[in-house]
Parts: sequence; structure tokens; C-alpha cells
Amino acid sequence: MKNPFRNIGPGTLVAAAFIGPGTVTTCTIAGIEFGFTLLWAMALSIIATIVLQEMAARLGLVYGKGLAETVKEQIKLPVFRIAAVILMLSAILVGNAAYEAGNISGGVLGLQTIFNDTTILIGSLKVNYPSIIIGVIAFILLYIGKYKIIERFLIGLVVVMSISFIITALLTKPDLLSILKGIFIPSPSDENVLTVIALVGTTVVPYNLFLHASLVREKWQGKEQLKAARKDLYISIVLGGVVSMAIIIAGAAINSVEVKNAADMAKSFEPLYGSFSKYFLSLGLFAAGITSAITAPMAAAYVAKGCFGWKDGLKSTKFRSVWILVLGLGVVLSSIGISPIELIQFAQVANGLLLPIIAGFLLWVVNRKKVLGSYKNTWAQNIMGIIILATTIILGARTLLKVFGYL
Repeated sequence: MKNPFRNIGPGTLVAAAFIGPGTVTTCTIAGIEFGFTLLWAMALSIIATIVLQEMAARLGLVYGKGLAETVKEQIKLPVFRIAAVILMLSAILVGNAAYEAGNISGGVLGLQTIFNDTTILIGSLKVNYPSIIIGVIAFILLYIGKYKIIERFLIGLVVVMSISFIITALLTKPDLLSILKGIFIPSPSDENVLTVIALVGTTVVPYNLFLHASLVREKWQGKEQLKAARKDLYISIVLGGVVSMAIIIAGAAINSVEVKNAADMAKSFEPLYGSFSKYFLSLGLFAAGITSAITAPMAAAYVAKGCFGWKDGLKSTKFRSVWILVLGLGVVLSSIGISPIELIQFAQVANGLLLPIIAGFLLWVVNRKKVLGSYKNTWAQNIMGIIILATTIILGARTLLKVFGYL
């Protein structure tokens, strides 16, 4: 009772990671543009998250090593091992840099609602100064390593925002039959393919697969705790999915056709908070942005540590150099005048495109008897895993074709 956060498991942190600025933005836009018709995409994303994160947690607890370390260890041919390490590092560094830019942009988006002009002119370049401020805050907290209290406070704000979305969704009195139809009847089309992949990318976050395998080893010891890890995962991810669906439902109630800023998204809160909506959403986006701005670079550093077999601690120069690189790229991308909404959407699409690479590696290692023994994937888990992998590959291919104008 003295520490209410003591029993929070890795599943809760995974859920908190995907309930960030990207989720709020992407789900709101999905609701505004497509109503309830993309709820099925979110439902499938939640199922995919549970299936893949369970594999990652099982790997961490039973084998006692992270995903990057295991892949590197299990590939015997040096050429393929080097190629796999380069592929994982590239995917995580590129994906996390884009995700980090989206995280910081989410924080900026929140401040832009309160402060009308957040840009300064440096030569001929317009720079969003809140991006630099958020980057400096994240840098200081990561560097000194004493960010836990602040992170918990910020996660608390995000939790309040999440509860608010659920209440708001109920207050809009949505048609239950339309919601059920949206959840259980898929309606993919050329028009919504980018939004579908963005919903997948904002929920099934590739770096969470690496992070989860590492976090479970710190929270629990050995395969005997697998039941506790699964319970923590199932409850956390399902609740996160409910929040995401509530954001889509709340967004569908907005009488607007385009979202340009946080004030437009805040309209979904008006049934609950009235004229204070924009301030509340601004605070929530800022909190979610900074929280994710801290965790994304650290996750990338953990991946690099696993790939290179570093034994040094979190305050080592090598470890710090990785998160500084990712944080720096995020600050630059988010501060050079790119629309925050567009940058957040791009980050989610990038995540969706990179997911098949990471999911493919995960599916391979959890099927190796040398790694998990009797805890390796069952035929049912493999069927689900293969369906998820195939779906992400097809969605990724359709996205590339659409981006390059072939659809």
C-alpha cells in the first residue's frame, strides 16, 4: 500500500507506451474520417499485440535473454548474423527516430493549443522551440536516470485522459449495433489502407517487443512466473485496446472533416469538459509526449546493447550514445516545421512497415527448441503468429504501393 506502483508489471508499461500522442491522434482521425468502420482494425491490432508480446515475455522469462541477443546468438553463419544485426538496428533506429519525432510532436501539439505561436526564426528556417525544450527535458532525465517519479506522474495524467475518453465515448451515446458491426465486419479499402496501417503501427509497436522481453526479467524470475506475466499482459493490453476504441468512438462524434491541431481533436472531449476540453487534451498530449520521449530512446539503446553484447550499465558512454542519437533525430525532425499531425501519422505508418521484420525474427526464435524447449510455440500460437505476420506484410505492401501511386 505504501507504493501503489510496486505491482505494476511490464504489460502496463507496454500499454502505456501505445496510449501516447500517436494513438490519440491516429484514433481520433480514424473516427472522424471513417466513423466506426475501422474498429475492426483496432480489434485485430490488440489481438496481434497480445499474441506477439506474449511471445516476447515468454522468451525473456524462459530463456532469460532479450530478443536481439537471442537472434544474434541463434544465427550461426557470420554473414547472416551480421545481416540480422544490421537489419534489427536499422529497423529500431529508423523506427524509433520516427516514433520519437512523433512523441515530441505530440507534446508540441499539446502546447500549440495553449500558445498560439510556438515557432522561432533561425535564419530562413522556422523552428518549433517546444521540441527543443522537450528534448532537453528528456535528455536531462535520461542522463541522470532519476526520471521514475516524473514518469509515473506523467503516466498518471495519461491514465486520467484515457478514463476521460471512455466516459466521453459513453456520453456521445453511440449506436451499439454500428459499433459491433465496425468491430466484427472488416472493411479494408484503398482509401483507408494508410489509416489501417497507422492504427496497427500505433498499437503493435516494434520496439515494445524488445523492451518487454527485457522488462519481464527485471520484474519476475524464471518460467515459474510466466502465468503472472501473462495475466499482467492480457489485462493491460485489453484495457489499452478499450481506451483506443473509445478514442475512435469519441472521434466519430466530432462534426469535422479535417484535424489540423489539438484544438480540433479536443472537440471529442466537449461532451465531458466543455470549454476546458482543449486545455485538458493539451495537458494529456504533453504528458504522453514526454513520457514516450523518454522510453523510446532507452528502448533503442537496449536493442543496441543486445546486438553488440555490451556488458556495461545504463550510464555507460556506449549506451548513452544510442539514446542521444535517437533523441537528437527526434528533436530535429519535430522542430523543422513539419506538421505535427503529419509527422505523427508518418511515425505510425513507419512502425507498421517495420513490424513484419521484427515479428518475423520473434516468430523464428520462439519456435526453436534449443531456445524455449517445451515452452516453444504451439501449433495454435504459430497459426496466429503466421496470420499476423502475413497480414502485416500485405498491409505494408499495399501501403508502399499507395504511397508510390500504384493504388
